[in-house]
Amino acid sequence: MKNRLFQKIFTSTAVALIISLILMLILIGVSVNNYFVNDKKQLLTDNCKTISNVLSSQISDSDNFYVSLQGMMSVVSHAVLGETYVCDSDGNVITCSCMEWQNDKTCVHSSKTVPAEILTKAAKGNYFEVGRLNNRFSNMYYTAATPFVTTEGKLAGFVFISSPASHLNSMWKELSRLYLICAAIPLSVLFVFLFYMTKRMTRPINLMSKAAVSMSKGDFSQRIPVNGDDEIAHLAETFNAMTNSLTQLEGMRRSFIANVSHELRTPMTTIGGFIDGMLDGTIPPEKHGYYLGVVSSEVRRLSRLVQSMLSLARLESGEQKVNPTEFGLSELACEVLLSQEQRITEKNINILGLDEGASIKVTADRDLIHQALYNIVDNAIKFTPENGNITVTVKTDAENRPSISIRNDGKGINPDELKLIFDRFYKSDKARSANKDGTGLGLYIVKTIVDIHNGNISVSSQPEKFAEFTITFPKP
Repeated sequence: MKNRLFQKIFTSTAVALIISLILMLILIGVSVNNYFVNDKKQLLTDNCKTISNVLSSQISDSDNFYVSLQGMMSVVSHAVLGETYVCDSDGNVITCSCMEWQNDKTCVHSSKTVPAEILTKAAKGNYFEVGRLNNRFSNMYYTAATPFVTTEGKLAGFVFISSPASHLNSMWKELSRLYLICAAIPLSVLFVFLFYMTKRMTRPINLMSKAAVSMSKGDFSQRIPVNGDDEIAHLAETFNAMTNSLTQLEGMRRSFIANVSHELRTPMTTIGGFIDGMLDGTIPPEKHGYYLGVVSSEVRRLSRLVQSMLSLARLESGEQKVNPTEFGLSELACEVLLSQEQRITEKNINILGLDEGASIKVTADRDLIHQALYNIVDNAIKFTPENGNITVTVKTDAENRPSISIRNDGKGINPDELKLIFDRFYKSDKARSANKDGTGLGLYIVKTIVDIHNGNISVSSQPEKFAEFTITFPKP
């Protein structure tokens, strides 16, 4: 099962290669055969014409003529490695070059008359065949025939020359033997090359299969070696990229579960501990009111965490539909700040910049952007000291993209924490952990909302001075 792809590729390629070599052998054999046949045809036909011309110009019934003709036919037969015989117009052999005829005036060639259909074809001109001359021979022969005429121009008979064609089988055997010998070395090299090439092609796929099995069991550590820049290498790169993404997702999932478990456990442990203390009398009745207030605070914190997780789940799953409308950024910022008026007044925070900004419109989901700005303002108020400043700046950048910045005085954010500030459940150890009301999901939700709108959010800070968050929207 594991090597089935390798077997398919290797077998199909090997079969195609062998079939190609067989077809090449057949093509070469046919070409060589045609060459030999045409060469033999030319040789026999030329000699037939020579004897025919002699007969047409010098035919005679004298013994000297037949002796001379017999000598010429013997020379020709010796030259073509065959037999020459002459028949009359009815197909009866009147002379032959073979030894039987010379001894007994009869031979295998004269035992049968030449069939009329062959004589008819020969009378039209030159005749040639590779066969048994209508079963006159037991084996294959080359046979050529040419008519000759009397001095008056009347058809007198035919000259036949037959040469054994048995060498064709020998030629095929020898050609096949030489071809196989010549093809053996390159064929062996090709098969070895094909074997290793197929192994090389299928190895990454086998590794991907094994890695996929490991991934299904939770092991994301395996990577596929990338060699070259072909399609297989690109597939391996893509697989490795997918594995890296899955590794990150798995890490985020585990971290998310761990963080959620921790965040849920803390308020629930506090709630359970205080309630058990009140029930078993560890906490005296006069302090019940105080600890019930703590329990109430933890319940609200738990509620906020669950609500944030639900909002995040809707955003990440795509269930939260985006309904873009046109609205003013400054007006929305004012609305968010007014919703936090009590907290702002309690800390005597100064709000700056809104009276200076231009009225800039954006097209986005107003409710989602409201939530994003609310989370940023909530953090700004949380970490701004009493009598501090929050500055809101609405403008367009050099590329005509609208943006809104919210800057608050305070301890700011350490440089090494800036790249982590938008991670899920992240709380800085110093500036942000002092406030226990946070869930660590607010800024992650902000970034998710901004990403949904194809925008960008950035943060800048100077420790002990300020922190500033800027949302930039796509160009309208």
